[in-house]
Amino acid sequence: MSSKRHSILPPVSQTGPKPPVNFSSTITIADSALLTGTHTITVHGESVIHPRARLDSLAGRVTVGRRCVVQERATLGAAAAVPAAAAAAPPAEAAAAVTLGDYVTVEVGAVVEAGGTVIGEGTVVGVGARVGAGAVVGKHCTLTAHTEIAAGEVVPDFTVVYSNGMRRTDKRGVAELKNKGLARQIDVLRRMIPSNPAKFA
Repeated sequence: MSSKRHSILPPVSQTGPKPPVNFSSTITIADSALLTGTHTITVHGESVIHPRARLDSLAGRVTVGRRCVVQERATLGAAAAVPAAAAAAPPAEAAAAVTLGDYVTVEVGAVVEAGGTVIGEGTVVGVGARVGAGAVVGKHCTLTAHTEIAAGEVVPDFTVVYSNGMRRTDKRGVAELKNKGLARQIDVLRRMIPSNPAKFA
């Protein structure tokens, strides 16, 4: 009986409009990634989009830099919790919803809200973290698990933000080593995740 019940469960499917895409030929994107919206989604070279990651361009362009990793159930371009008056204003056609610099990792279940939100090069957005609309997170920052960055907040380069609100500056000078480690991780992921960019074209 249980096997019969499992067989009728619907597969993961696309909901909402299918966005225009601009993909590098060297990306890895899982068949079960979810891409929706009306603005262009751009993914640059050697980036990896995991199964069930969601990229939503309804509010504006979503741009993923080079050698980024967007993990399972992470969301880029989520609707922002904004006052009704602000929400009523339509976004500019060319507006960017979310921009990730190169070597950014968005971990499992993390959310980056739409609204001109920028994540700087080499930054890690930890498991279950949330970055509010219009926030600008600097280069080589670490947002630990379940951290919340307020809408419009600016986080300086090399900042470590903890879920309890405490912060410190990372003065170890290991940005280059971290980038090399991420590049090695991407090499492994490209062999593990079956990629199907043609599905989204």
